Amino acid sequence: MHYIYIVTNPGRTTLYTGVTNNLQRRLSEHRANRGNPASFAGKYYCYKLLYYEQCPSANRAIAREKEIKLMGREQKEQLIRQENPQMNFLCLW
Repeated sequence: MHYIYIVTNPGRTTLYTGVTNNLQRRLSEHRANRGNPASFAGKYYCYKLLYYEQCPSANRAIAREKEIKLMGREQKEQLIRQENPQMNFLCLW
């Protein structure tokens, strides 16, 4: 299984979209990478999960990630609110 996910910073000012085959591990990596100026998610402290989708294949997950990355912020927020109306930070474990 593969996942497309959207994380944000604690102030919800920046959104980061990614893809992974292990969501829990990837979120731990984002958390550990907070403040790292070498990566976008790290630089902007994006480690709080707002949204995720499951995909059965890597190719489909990558294609969906590209679709989401082409969306504007308002469209991304609408997508998130379909599953997470209050835009709460999600915890998977």
